[in-house]
Amino acid sequence: MAGGIVLILAVLGIVPHPLKVGDQIDLATQQRMQQREEQLRQEMIRLQQEFDKMTQELQSGLFLKNMLLAMWEVWPFGALPGALVLLFELFWMATEVDSDESESSSDESSSSSEEEEEAPVNEWDVGRFLMQQMQVPVLHLAKRCKVVEALVGDLLHACHLITLNTPLLRLEQCIGVGSAFEGWSSHWDTVYSLLVPLKPPTGHCFHLELGAGGELPARHGRVRVELECVCLRQQLLGDVRCFLHRPEAELGRNEGPCLLQYLCSHSYLDVEKTACWFQLTAMNAWLLLPASHRCRLTVLPSSRSCKLRLEKVSGRSLSIEILFGVQQGDSRVFLTSQQARAGLPSSTTWLESCAVPEMLFFRFVARQAPQDSCHLTCLNLFARLLEGTGFSTYCLKTVLMHLLTVIPLSRWHRGHLLERVDGILQYLQRCLEDKQLHHFLLGNERVPREVPLPVAFQTASPLNLFQRLAQEPDAHAQALRDFRRLQVRLRSLL
Repeated sequence: MAGGIVLILAVLGIVPHPLKVGDQIDLATQQRMQQREEQLRQEMIRLQQEFDKMTQELQSGLFLKNMLLAMWEVWPFGALPGALVLLFELFWMATEVDSDESESSSDESSSSSEEEEEAPVNEWDVGRFLMQQMQVPVLHLAKRCKVVEALVGDLLHACHLITLNTPLLRLEQCIGVGSAFEGWSSHWDTVYSLLVPLKPPTGHCFHLELGAGGELPARHGRVRVELECVCLRQQLLGDVRCFLHRPEAELGRNEGPCLLQYLCSHSYLDVEKTACWFQLTAMNAWLLLPASHRCRLTVLPSSRSCKLRLEKVSGRSLSIEILFGVQQGDSRVFLTSQQARAGLPSSTTWLESCAVPEMLFFRFVARQAPQDSCHLTCLNLFARLLEGTGFSTYCLKTVLMHLLTVIPLSRWHRGHLLERVDGILQYLQRCLEDKQLHHFLLGNERVPREVPLPVAFQTASPLNLFQRLAQEPDAHAQALRDFRRLQVRLRSLL
């Protein structure tokens, strides 16, 4: 039945425009037209009969399955756009008609499992999430990221204008990091995170002191600020003052404060002072932007970053977090103001972060993978299913990154979705059995060259993210129970 409807769409897609003929039609042409008219009449009768059966099949879900099979059969005929429109409309109809029944059936199936009783999952929410992923997969999130990145870029430019004559920090172009800028998101209310690289002003330099303790890539570090001699430039251009050879007391009032005096503690760049300075600068800079007339900006409390909430007149809001970072050489690894889980010893301590290299990896995959690649759909799916378990989204993201360098990207086509989902589960199961999941960026020869890393990362020994499971039997047993729970959730969904 479904095959007939899609076949008609295919025929309509390939039948050429009717030829223009004169008033005189020969007998053979007239007979062909009559035969064609009779064929169309018979086809309309058959379609009417099939349409009467459609309502019954919508309730059972068979219609959607048949449509999908027929779609693949007529792929070469070029009727895919029209068929997709029809498919999404019917999919929506089936979801609306049977929503109450699907909710009750999912509750019954979940109650049959003790593990599901411990941490129930709202199957309707997950199903709705997947449907939205099919209809508007990454496009909406990507557009929103571009808007946020442009808005923060304008804000940084306004900040630059305000601080132009002050020898404080130079704010470089922002870099989108985190799940949203990687193309996926684990929450509906996404927080858009951006990293702002910091550069020293003229006459100053940064020296990074990475802590010897701690393992890559979670080392702590400090940023030592030192003065540089710019006497020669002062003599030639006269656009700067040499703070090293001229005391600040001799400088005029309009020449601004010294970085060491205002944003440092004991010659080390202070995270909290830097965040406070930027928050004050951003509030004043916002008033210079045209967007300030349409949106309300609120700076939320934060000691190590700048958290912003934008609210439109309509009531819709947008959450943005601006982090600060100092780049390590020519790599894309930064010492950032990000807060560590266990806390940091002092306000002059910065945390090593791999957020930018991971974002660059996903961008590299997006360029190389098929246009309808399912790798982000897999990540979105598991991010929702992991809620209530002991697995973190970073754990599943690490599994996915490993598989993306092992399985050819051509085999991540949307048609391989179920196969890839099963592969992710099998890979995670092996890691749990071996109590070993290696960090993707450390000592991994499969990392693409397009993702620049420090030499220390390239030559480092692999870091086991499941080390705790190897040391604590109770934690390992709990992880296995969480994995079985994840299997049950995925089985009940698919």
